[in-house]
Amino acid sequence: MSAQAIHGIIGYTITPFDAEGHLDLPALGHSIERLIEGGVHAIAPLGSTGEGAYLTEQEWEAVAKFTLTQVNQRVPTIVSVSDLTTAGTLRRARFAEEHGADAVMVLPISYWKLSEEEIFEHYRAVGDQLGIPIMLYNNPGTSGIDMSVDLIMRIVNSVDNVTMVKESTGDIQRMHQLHLRSQGQLPFYNGCNPLALEAFVAGAKGWCTAAPNLIPELNCQLYTATSEGQLDKAKALFYRQLPLLDFILRGGLPSTIKAGLRLTGIEAGAPRRPLSALNAEECRQLQGMLNDLH
Repeated sequence: MSAQAIHGIIGYTITPFDAEGHLDLPALGHSIERLIEGGVHAIAPLGSTGEGAYLTEQEWEAVAKFTLTQVNQRVPTIVSVSDLTTAGTLRRARFAEEHGADAVMVLPISYWKLSEEEIFEHYRAVGDQLGIPIMLYNNPGTSGIDMSVDLIMRIVNSVDNVTMVKESTGDIQRMHQLHLRSQGQLPFYNGCNPLALEAFVAGAKGWCTAAPNLIPELNCQLYTATSEGQLDKAKALFYRQLPLLDFILRGGLPSTIKAGLRLTGIEAGAPRRPLSALNAEECRQLQGMLNDLH
């Protein structure tokens, strides 16, 4: 599958746990069906929302394999394979490829501050041994690493299967620069909820977001309106959902999405420690927002 085929609303999945803290794969299945029925254009497991950083390797593989089986190629699946080491990232990427992933998402993360050369070699080492597309992911808020446009373009131009970029700095100018530097040929995707409208207007191919777990139809309507050039309609749709988008970001993706799913009938358990569940007042605020949007 080419990067150009991945577009629209890319829904991040949760990783549900039962009361004892073990994986709850049936609940994951329910949440995936909710996303697909809601109209998302692709599924992205094991990212920030999916608590991929808090899973054992056995749990990570179980979630990846289950998700790919459940989705069953109905929409593209982009598996987040990031790990502290290049070897770990490559192992996960190969696992995802072997089990049918359409693409993988790679975020450079490290205990030690990485140089640009180390980041470049990380992507090249993974790309050289993988046969599916890689979505380069820039998110300094979680990784502590902010890749410059120069570095991103160097990686894209040197590693054949790094064919798309997810930008989560919250700086719309990064997207403009990626568009200009690639002469409009590099697909880029928005990863910052409050930037969704601006990103689509700037030419983003898609929006990677946890919000479709709660309001898939509104998210998809926003994408459709911008795609069709209906900017007044898009603005109205965006501002209607913006309070919830801001709340999700402030409250933490796993915590807010799991609380929201519980409020709408899907029990996904608590986020894994050290993450905390929303408190009663936060749940009350979330319920009010959901009531306003349904």
